[in-house]
Amino acid sequence: MLSRNAAVLVLCAALWASSCSRPAHEVNAASMTPEKDRKPAPDFTLRDAGGRQVKLSDYRGKVVLLNFWATWCAPCRIEIPWFIDFEQRFKDQGLAVLGVAMDDEGWDVVKPYLAEKRVNYRVLMGDEAVSEAFGGVASLPTTFMIDREGRIASVHIGLVSKSDYEDEIVQLVKNAAHSGAVPVTDGNRSLVARAD
Repeated sequence: MLSRNAAVLVLCAALWASSCSRPAHEVNAASMTPEKDRKPAPDFTLRDAGGRQVKLSDYRGKVVLLNFWATWCAPCRIEIPWFIDFEQRFKDQGLAVLGVAMDDEGWDVVKPYLAEKRVNYRVLMGDEAVSEAFGGVASLPTTFMIDREGRIASVHIGLVSKSDYEDEIVQLVKNAAHSGAVPVTDGNRSLVARAD
């Protein structure tokens, strides 16, 4: 049986593992906001690793997984391989993964990390202004799923399961097909999305 101090240490470790700081509120990872209730994602302009300016609005028409993260954040490091996989499997179906690095040391620590992990999606350097625009990102990782119309479909604070992200990606890509039948795959099965 664990002593009280050991139990407290185990609880603290579990909380730390799920998020790099205490979240302001929790969001049910398996639910998305109904389309009629979705709010527009704030637009921003940030620079990527090559120094190019990138606007979120440039991705209108795509499903965007927008992930706020940092190299020092353990749960973020767990998610990054998932996002690499999603970018590879769903890019041709209209998904764009965007990482927003929140490291105080900037590109000096982020660029080597991206190279080491072979990150295949675009990463931007975040700042306080973009954090505030998205409600004050207080915990890392924080991930916003954005539909093709540029509206926030869901928010995930802390570490959630890969399957939760994957289910949302498949649903957003499938539901947002623009015209005709668009093949949608989730890696294991093939679906057909129809535009009404």
